[in-house]
Amino acid sequence: MHDTDDISSNPTTNTHLDDLITSRINRRQLLGGGLATAAVGFFGSGLLDAAPAGASRNGPKAPPGAGRPGTRLGFTAVPTTTADTVVVPDGYVAEVLVPWGTPLFAGAPAWASDASNTAAEQALQVGFNHDGMHFFPLGTGPDANRRGLLVINHEYTDSSQIYTAAQGEEITPDDDGREKVAKALAAHGVTVVEVRQASDGSWAHVQGSRYNRRITGTTPMAFSGPVGLDHPMLQSNNAPMGTLNNCAHGYTPWGTYLAAEENWNGYFGTDQAGWTRNALEARYGVSAGGFGYAWHRADPRFDVAVNGNELNRFGWVVEIDPFDPTSTPVKRTALGRIKHEGATFVEQNGRAVVYSGDDQDGDYLYKFVSARPWRQARAQGRSPFDEGILYVARFTEDGSGTWLPLVHGRGPLTTGNGWQDQADVLIRTRMAADALGATPLHRPEWVAANQHTGDVFVTLTNGNGNRSRVNSDRDPNPYGLIVRFRESGNANHPTRFTWDVFLFAGDPAYAAAGGKVPADQAIFGSPDGIWVDPDGLVWIQTDISNSSQNRADRGYDRIGNNQMLVADPVSGEVKRFLTGPKGCEVTGVITTPDQTAMFVNIQHPGEATTSIGTPTTDDPTAVSTWPDASAGRPRPSTVVIRRLDGGKIGT
Repeated sequence: MHDTDDISSNPTTNTHLDDLITSRINRRQLLGGGLATAAVGFFGSGLLDAAPAGASRNGPKAPPGAGRPGTRLGFTAVPTTTADTVVVPDGYVAEVLVPWGTPLFAGAPAWASDASNTAAEQALQVGFNHDGMHFFPLGTGPDANRRGLLVINHEYTDSSQIYTAAQGEEITPDDDGREKVAKALAAHGVTVVEVRQASDGSWAHVQGSRYNRRITGTTPMAFSGPVGLDHPMLQSNNAPMGTLNNCAHGYTPWGTYLAAEENWNGYFGTDQAGWTRNALEARYGVSAGGFGYAWHRADPRFDVAVNGNELNRFGWVVEIDPFDPTSTPVKRTALGRIKHEGATFVEQNGRAVVYSGDDQDGDYLYKFVSARPWRQARAQGRSPFDEGILYVARFTEDGSGTWLPLVHGRGPLTTGNGWQDQADVLIRTRMAADALGATPLHRPEWVAANQHTGDVFVTLTNGNGNRSRVNSDRDPNPYGLIVRFRESGNANHPTRFTWDVFLFAGDPAYAAAGGKVPADQAIFGSPDGIWVDPDGLVWIQTDISNSSQNRADRGYDRIGNNQMLVADPVSGEVKRFLTGPKGCEVTGVITTPDQTAMFVNIQHPGEATTSIGTPTTDDPTAVSTWPDASAGRPRPSTVVIRRLDGGKIGT
């Protein structure tokens, strides 16, 4: 039910990135003399191997070894697999750290393997379906690598897993239905949990730590920036509460966490006859049926015919202070209202910059730039996120691109064209980007930046919906690709960039969709999570629900379970580092500062889908029993990976 983002709600005829890629490859074929030459040239063109003229250089010097050929990946790649376990290279160990239901507070109940924990009990435990994540060190020196706070997003809940068999999955308008909705809301949001490393190298959570916290679908929220709670479109029947469908994330140099609200539209619906959605609701994919959660039947907060403005309180980036459990999370409205896949922070000339993909087929890539240097803003008691310019990306065929400002009064965003003010532009961010002629993309997901080189990477996970071509022999596009770009131009507000394809995903043996994948490239599909480590290595995580056991038996590919790979942009080498259990997505990755421990999330083990994302079984145990076969029911979890010799991960 969570894969409806494969279907575009973009009504424009703006030129799609598909067409630009097709044109570039076709041109290179003509110049280079064949398809193989075009593919190699596209990946290895050197476009971003050196800074383009006028590029802004920020941050420290390039890491040792940058620019020199040869491998930096010091491990033996693991093979593809369909095993129901986490597989890591020889010399490494992966241990389950904080699975769903882990008790956080003193006296909190243990997880019940039959899913009989109540909503109130779930609110005292780690949430469901872990996604984006960051590690905030506690202490200094060596202690910063042995003790810290893990802050973990919880994207969505699966009713076949969080409720008992006796309860069933249907939401009814009675006390039973209200309890089910309350439990789902308690399993959403964010977990803050203290973790520590023991003398034997293993890690454990600290139950009862003063830092431990759950932020859920009912936690009080504040709003800040151009869109305030007094805005007519945010008026609702209840106090502002909750964050939903938190996917990828970001973090700031001042020590806060950025949770991104993605598929919030699917939580709203109605059974009221005659309800029709307006243009804004249609553009954001709101429908009477939603994603099938049917929360509106037990909680009028989610009934769009009763409380239509409630959904306008979602689709924002939420800033959280993990070190203060009493703080109120703040929705930063200047960053726009979309289906935020993440909120990746970088510093450009002292200013706060946040990149975010809008994860729906045919939607856009965004960038926010603060109005003043972030240190200056904070010294003045202001949030760097409350004043600035939000941009949307337009790509062009020649490998250049432009950031278009979403500013009221500029271009088509005028009062005469129906745009009331900047708050209106931000509430209707997608429609404003449509008007500017932004470039539609294939489900733009995570963004990762290398602050040494200025390279920025964007995963375009796949395109199974309408307008799904990537090029002539990748139609439809079930496997996705990764785009890389670098900015240049005005020192304070770089508004131009150069771009190219970093990697095509797929199985080269499957010609119908793998024709552009080099024969010696590691096989993978649907890149989703992405992170650049301090040494410039690019870690890639996959979510290919349309592969694994469901496609392998039809001879389509050899990808197997979802996985995590690492790519070296210097040498072009790509190696598979990890494979996950059956039915899972691999998502969320971060290390301790010394890179000797890596935290990775395993989401929805046991989920079985067809090639279009429809569940094929209501019994997840028929697919997976990871991580504890004796318990039967699969559990999303954070795992911690370390080298047995205590060395740096990946090297």
